[in-house]
Amino acid sequence: MAAFVLATANEHKAREMRQVLEPFGIDLLSRPADVDDIDETESTLEGNSLLKARALTAATGLPAIADDTGLFIDALEGRPGVYSARYAGEHASFDDNVQKVLRELDDVDESRRGAHFRSVIAITYPDGTSWWVDGVLDGRILVSPVGEGGFGYDVIFAPTNSDRSLAQLAADEKNAISHRGRALRAFAAKLATS
Repeated sequence: MAAFVLATANEHKAREMRQVLEPFGIDLLSRPADVDDIDETESTLEGNSLLKARALTAATGLPAIADDTGLFIDALEGRPGVYSARYAGEHASFDDNVQKVLRELDDVDESRRGAHFRSVIAITYPDGTSWWVDGVLDGRILVSPVGEGGFGYDVIFAPTNSDRSLAQLAADEKNAISHRGRALRAFAAKLATS
């Protein structure tokens, strides 16, 4: 069984990642409590995910896995993008970020609310080797939050050809189609052929 230490301390992300990777025999170790959060100082999802994975490998001496995810909204010229987690401010809540997006789209017609999620999964090893894969999910931004599941922007994002938000999907349904699920399956496939 392959084992990687998680760079994220976000319990929602960690749960999703474990659910998707468990069938592939990949064990994800929790980030040690004594490892501080890593500042996301890069300007791309790839840069931030590699930065976080490298920090965990350096701190633990173990192979690490990190993800960085962004919501890219067409009518907002790609915002919030790489700044999705802190769009409404450095210590903003999920709801703060959602409300800021909805305010900015207040006068935007439903036909112009196209968007996509993109997740980048980065892997680093103690020998300095690193690589990344990604996954994308196309959809649209809803006019108001719907659903109780998921986290982040899931309550306002409906995948293409769906009338339900990601927050209305059961965990296995979401993982089967989501950007993160797609990136994690690409990671598992690449790992199997390495």
